[in-house]
Amino acid sequence: MELNLHPLATKCCVSGREFAEGDRVVCYLVREADGLTGRRDLLESEDSPTPLEDFGGTGANLPKPAEIYCRWVLAYKSRRGEENADRALKLTAENLFLTLADPLNPPNEANTPLIQFLALMLERKKILKPRGITADGTKTILEHMRLHQMFEVPIGDLNAEFFMKIQGQLDVLVGSPKKKEEPKAAEAAASPAPPTEAVAENSTSS
Repeated sequence: MELNLHPLATKCCVSGREFAEGDRVVCYLVREADGLTGRRDLLESEDSPTPLEDFGGTGANLPKPAEIYCRWVLAYKSRRGEENADRALKLTAENLFLTLADPLNPPNEANTPLIQFLALMLERKKILKPRGITADGTKTILEHMRLHQMFEVPIGDLNAEFFMKIQGQLDVLVGSPKKKEEPKAAEAAASPAPPTEAVAENSTSS
C-alpha cells in the first residue's frame, strides 16, 4: 500500500534554512484545513512543544493543521545521486511502520494507535510475524521477515472504539469511504404517483 505524499523537504518549513547532511529533522503527517493530507518537515531545534497550538513558530506564517496524524524524527540525507527518485515520492504502510516503530525514534504516545494498526495490517500480509510478548506482558514482539529485525508494539484492544478513535489515520491509509449513490429505482419510488383521474383521462383520450 502506498501513500501519495510529498518527499522529505530540502529546507525547514519554519526558518527556511536548507537542511544539511545529518541534521535532525522532525516530520509531521497532517490533515490540512482544506482536508488534504500533507507533511511538514522542520529542524528539530525549531519544533514547537505544542505544534497543534502554534505550529511553525513565530513568524513562520504557517496555517494550523486541522489534525496531526503522527510525528517522527530522522537524520537528513541528501537525495543527490539517488537511483530511483520516484521512490522518494511514496510513503508505504510498511516503511511508515518501520519509521514510527524504530527503537531509535523518540517515543511518542500519539503514534501508538497508528503503529498498532499498521502492525496488524503488516502481520496479515505476512510482512511481520509474532514472536511472543515482552516479559512484562505489555508489548507484542514482531519480527520483520525481510529485515529480520524485531519490534515491540504495545498491546491494545483493537475494538470498534479503537477504530473510531483513529478514523483520520485510516482515511490516510485506506482512503475515505465513498458515499453510495441512491439507486434510481429508489428515487422513482419516492416521487409521487400521478393522480388516478389523470391516468383515466389519458386512457380515454387514447
